[in-house]
Parts: sequence; structure tokens; C-alpha cells
Amino acid sequence: MQMAENVMGMSEMPHVVSPAMKVLMNHIYEYKKGVRRMVLFTCNRRYEQYATRRLDSQGISYLVQPVGRQNVNIYFGRRECLEAIRLLVTHPLSELTPEEDFILGAMLGYDICAQCERYCERKCKQQKA
Repeated sequence: MQMAENVMGMSEMPHVVSPAMKVLMNHIYEYKKGVRRMVLFTCNRRYEQYATRRLDSQGISYLVQPVGRQNVNIYFGRRECLEAIRLLVTHPLSELTPEEDFILGAMLGYDICAQCERYCERKCKQQKA
């Protein structure tokens, strides 16, 4: 096992790769292949150090934001996208305005029609309140 860990450059690599880390590795693969320009990965804080070291080793820029007491959001991708995230996401995702939510979803490459539907639903609820 020691040899495999050194090849990966991650001495803290878990012995059994958790589903969360498999998702992270898939996101990194998609980013490196150009499928995505921006990724939002949410995980338990116990995986934060491994995830950020993995991103560092791949030369990928990232931004970490706490989510409650146990989780973190790790945004990674293009630097210009991360700069926009720093300005846009200044409070919990559940508190984003419909416009902020729409922009974030578009940046993350979510289906634009689904984002339009989500925006309209959220905007109508906001106007009724």
C-alpha cells in the first residue's frame, strides 16, 4: 500500500476510497478534459485536506467555503470563475437571490432550461412573499 500512496503523492490517501472521493476524482477528470470549467464539490470536513491537496497536486485553483459545522463547499476551476464566486457567494447557498442562484447554476454548467425554470419559480415565490 505504501508504494501506491507514494505514486499518488498523497500519504493521507484513505485505504478505502469513499464515494465522496470517487466523485471528486470524477469532477477533476471532467475538469481536466474540458467538460466543465467550474465545479462545486460538497464534502464532509474530514475530506477537505485530502481534496485540497489533490487539487494542489493537479495545479487546479479552488475556493473553500464552510457549510454548517460538518461540511465544506469546494469550488474549483478557472481562476476568473473563482473570482466571480468570491464576489457572488458571500452567504449560504440557500440564501442566494434568484438572480445569484441562476448565475451560479449557469457558471457550474447546469442545464440552462432547468435553470430558467428554477429562476422563475424562485422569483415568483419571492414576489409573493
